[in-house]
Amino acid sequence: MHTLHDEHEHDLGLQHDLQVMALRLRERRRLLGLIAAGGASLTLPACGGGSDDASTDTDTGTDTGTSTGTGTGTSTGTGTGTGTSTTDTGSTTCLADPTETQGPYPADGSNSVNGSVVNVLTQSGVVRSDIRSSFGGLSGTAAGLRTTLTITLVDVNNSCAPLSGYAIYLWHCTRDGTYSLYSSGVLNQNYLRGVQTTDANGQCTFVTIFPACYSGRWPHIHFEVYKSANSASSYTNKLLTSQMAMPADVCNAVYAQVSGYSASVSNLSKVSLSSDNVFGDNTAAQIAWQTPAFTGDITDGYDATISIGLQA
Repeated sequence: MHTLHDEHEHDLGLQHDLQVMALRLRERRRLLGLIAAGGASLTLPACGGGSDDASTDTDTGTDTGTSTGTGTGTSTGTGTGTGTSTTDTGSTTCLADPTETQGPYPADGSNSVNGSVVNVLTQSGVVRSDIRSSFGGLSGTAAGLRTTLTITLVDVNNSCAPLSGYAIYLWHCTRDGTYSLYSSGVLNQNYLRGVQTTDANGQCTFVTIFPACYSGRWPHIHFEVYKSANSASSYTNKLLTSQMAMPADVCNAVYAQVSGYSASVSNLSKVSLSSDNVFGDNTAAQIAWQTPAFTGDITDGYDATISIGLQA
């Protein structure tokens, strides 16, 4: 975190502005979470990683890369950062999450690997809170620092009211930067993917690991929002596709000090939020809204909270 300068203070640039905005909007999200939960505070444990060669998962350029093997990787979005409307009700403010590319590894029925369509959403067992292990007859657990992520889904068109009964599909890379079902070495795994339905407070919780930083991308988590668990069976029914940006201070701490994340140190040094091909064209307010608030440490893991604004 930057400290205040004396009379020689000068413009610290976009990165500094983003961090300041993130801190401010995290506090707003904490208040929003308390309001949505009727004043009850929620805490979350931390994250971890897996093990595979990060070079197999590029996701660079316009994030249109093809899947490993002979997969077509048809998803093409360019992360234009749409959906910027803000609702301000006086006591509560929420932002519509911008639409971002799903990337080449969604496993939501929109592309293929080795000539076969990949759709984890139709598999029995995908609805679960702890997404660290594979399911549906597959075995394996993703290594890494435990992270418990609680999401609050709110309606930006209705005074930030919580949205209950909606389904959120979440997926992200291992601590080595690979994606289950797509990347070499984890083609026969489907961990770090799962669906949860929001409760009466608009909330759902995922237990996962902290994602890696792989070449060309800022550390992130993908998600899709569906009207219900029943409709969360194909990408054609999704209401929103977006990504969460991991906070820089937590990334630096995890990558430098937690076993298994060493490759992320170099990768992170070569990318920034402003240069990232997905987050780079968003406003500071959008990026701050897309960044979860973390508490915890590298020993016991992290709890993370984030609000997702939907134009329902």
